[in-house]
Amino acid sequence: MTAIDPERALVLFSGGQDSTVCLAWALERFVRVETVGFDYEQRHRAELEARRRVRERIKTLAPAWAARLGEDHLIELGALAAISDTALTREVAIAIGLPTTFVPGRNLVFLAFAGALGYRRGAKHLVAGMCETDFSGYPDCRDDTIKAMQLALNLGMERRFVIHTPLMWIDKAATFALAHAIGGDALLDVLVEDTHTCYLGDRSQRHDWGYGCGTCPACRLRAEGFAKWMSTR
Repeated sequence: MTAIDPERALVLFSGGQDSTVCLAWALERFVRVETVGFDYEQRHRAELEARRRVRERIKTLAPAWAARLGEDHLIELGALAAISDTALTREVAIAIGLPTTFVPGRNLVFLAFAGALGYRRGAKHLVAGMCETDFSGYPDCRDDTIKAMQLALNLGMERRFVIHTPLMWIDKAATFALAHAIGGDALLDVLVEDTHTCYLGDRSQRHDWGYGCGTCPACRLRAEGFAKWMSTR
């Protein structure tokens, strides 16, 4: 059994805006930081393509970050798409309410696999970008869900993982502000130019807040958050 390292973190890293802010947050706090992504045959595969680009750029922002950033892991979870019928995995129209973009069990599966990987890698800390403030109504983004999952992982693996969710209680405007506080204009440039969060995977349109279709719920949240943050600068 790999000994747990209290200074090692594993970041659930999609290549999107929120997980990139979480990666920078972790690099400021932990001595060794690894990343894990998940390929569940999502429509917005531009995020997966962004992962390597973001990791390379973020290492250039600070020598300490470059030294702390360790291995990247990509886990194939095609079975999640096979049992889902959602707008993130199939050609289904995006709707609100409980959004059609909700993939049942996705974050629970991600955290279970991250815990298993963290166990093997000796990571005490799991860092994830779930947020209850502007979370599109996903029940597996709620703080109660994450706390329950932390308890389940600790009981099931005889470890004392700590799941950190730095964005849990802040909106997108505050997320932009947090990114600026951590990495200044350079990190904001990474968010705008290199990350990808659009549900449709659209890289053809560049906005002040980044690339995306501009109309899906993820794009609207970022656009509104960026405008709100800029108005308070």
